[in-house]
Amino acid sequence: MAIVASLPGFNLFSSLPSNPPPNDPNSSTTSASPSPPIPIPKYPPPLKKSQNAAPNPALKTVHRRTKYYKPVRDGVISSDGDRAVVIGENGVSYLLPGAPFEFQYSYSETPKVKPLAIREPAFLPFAPPTMPRPWTGKAPLKSAKEKKLKRKVPLLDSFGPMAPGTSGVKEVVMARPVELGKYPKQEKTREEILGEPLKKWEIKMLIQPQLSDNRQVNLGRDGLTHNMLDLIHSHWKRRPVCKVKCKGVPTVDMDNVCRHIEERTKGKIIHRVGGVVYLFRGRNYSYKDRPQYPLMLWKPAAPVYPKLIQEAPEGLTKDQADEFRKKGKRLLPICKLAKNGVYITLVRDVRHAFEGSPLVKIDCRGMHASDYKKLGAKLKELVPCVLLSFDDEHILMWRGPNWISMHQAAPSPSDTADFDILSSTGRGKDYDEPCKPDTKTAMTSPKMMSLWKRSIDSNKALLLDELDLDPDALLKKVEEFEGVSQATEHSYPALIVSSEDGTSSSVQVFEEVPQSDPYSEYDDYSDNYDYESDDDDAFYDSDSIPLGSLPVDVIVEELDHD
Repeated sequence: MAIVASLPGFNLFSSLPSNPPPNDPNSSTTSASPSPPIPIPKYPPPLKKSQNAAPNPALKTVHRRTKYYKPVRDGVISSDGDRAVVIGENGVSYLLPGAPFEFQYSYSETPKVKPLAIREPAFLPFAPPTMPRPWTGKAPLKSAKEKKLKRKVPLLDSFGPMAPGTSGVKEVVMARPVELGKYPKQEKTREEILGEPLKKWEIKMLIQPQLSDNRQVNLGRDGLTHNMLDLIHSHWKRRPVCKVKCKGVPTVDMDNVCRHIEERTKGKIIHRVGGVVYLFRGRNYSYKDRPQYPLMLWKPAAPVYPKLIQEAPEGLTKDQADEFRKKGKRLLPICKLAKNGVYITLVRDVRHAFEGSPLVKIDCRGMHASDYKKLGAKLKELVPCVLLSFDDEHILMWRGPNWISMHQAAPSPSDTADFDILSSTGRGKDYDEPCKPDTKTAMTSPKMMSLWKRSIDSNKALLLDELDLDPDALLKKVEEFEGVSQATEHSYPALIVSSEDGTSSSVQVFEEVPQSDPYSEYDDYSDNYDYESDDDDAFYDSDSIPLGSLPVDVIVEELDHD
């Protein structure tokens, strides 16, 4: 390289010539510009879209925030042959040919009120039977495996009856998948598929491996959706029991969720604890004979329903409702709900809270707005109650004009304007008048009243006949009852000295009152809990114990003899 670099007139790093090369003298046209080395391609003009062909509405994306609003009535609002969108008692439903029932996006969380309008064009969220579209390119190349399958077409024996006149001729058909919209006929009923009822040891054996397993179907705020039906059958393919874990709004009414699960899947719920449900497929279940439903490709937009909050709810005027909302600002909530929680006892807690106050408030801070609005709609039907506001992420409810107490001897509800929700006293119709104490007594619960009755019968509690007692008279009553109650705690006759000098004495015998079963008339409220008398009374007899001795001495002697 050193020798080449030393040669004269040779430059390794020479640049392009500054002047362009002279034109060829042989060329006839010297002024014409040279042709490009690569010819410019000529593309065909774009095809004009035919104005007659209407696009498929399923391929058109409608934004959720658009102002699309179309009022609807009961009946079919859109149809394409045998496929239709129907408005009925269950809201928006989809009717397909041969389907066993009308399909819905959510079977358990559909409001009972009828929708007013829809937010998007009415079309079915299922795959269309045919999708006409222009040709967008050539067909994809087939793989070697597909070419091999094409050469050797698999044939199967026909399961249909042989045609008349074909003596011994074997007919074969090609294998093909089950088409959507065609459902195998159920030859067996639900009772035949379930078989005999499971025994306790069988239920325990089926549930035990599922307790610590996370293979489950999660049921959220949308409840039992349409695509969950196919998901439950896919779980039943491997295991006889499917575990369904429910969280959020549907747990307010678990009975409704369980009813829809059994109705749509034809299974049997064998165990339920909290928000977890164990669904049994049946003894005679066959995965091949399962109903195959078409899947929904997207979530339809929710229709427009009537407003939950009204300025003047039923039974109230606008001024009364505004006054209740102002008082609700100062009212403490009975509970705070967590996001995606289990709200099984919420209806019961609200009913108990209405026993003490006509207004109830629930704290829902941190939850999604649609969640606590759905909660309010469910409480309105289940409690029942009247919704007043959702301000500050709180649910404010009024128990309504037709409220009936849960207990038998509770007082009838007073007028809304005559009751102060922030105190336990009543008010007159004029708010400027002084408050008067309410002297009516209310039975809190049958169990509590039976306990009070038992305490009074055993001289452990005292029932005052007079209510207007001054403090001195009340103190005297308490001192007298204290002496009587201390004497009745002993099971043997007590000696009470009545004279001041102690020379004369009188013996007053306090015998135990025979206690009958005070819960016989409240068997329905016992909650399977038996209240039994003390077993210590069987060890001794009050008549056999001498004066000055204790019952424990008799108990020790009885145990020593045994």
